[in-house]
Amino acid sequence: MSNNAAIVELSQTANKFRSSIVLQAENKYIDVKSILGLFTTLVGNHSYELHVHGPDAEEAKKELAAVFSKHNLNVKVVD
Repeated sequence: MSNNAAIVELSQTANKFRSSIVLQAENKYIDVKSILGLFTTLVGNHSYELHVHGPDAEEAKKELAAVFSKHNLNVKVVD
């Protein structure tokens, strides 16, 4: 199954925010604003950790968690 829709939506959502938004998959760290980074990472059924830091972090966490959930991606938002 392809995650193209999820990747595009995650990247578009992340790019609305000024915060740094990083996805940790095992020992890799990916900038969620980078579509290319997501393409190489959102494969398989990993669990991911989302790290958000910046002026609009709370809002970003909420919106991104909703997108991950909508696409059935297992993500833990780290505070």
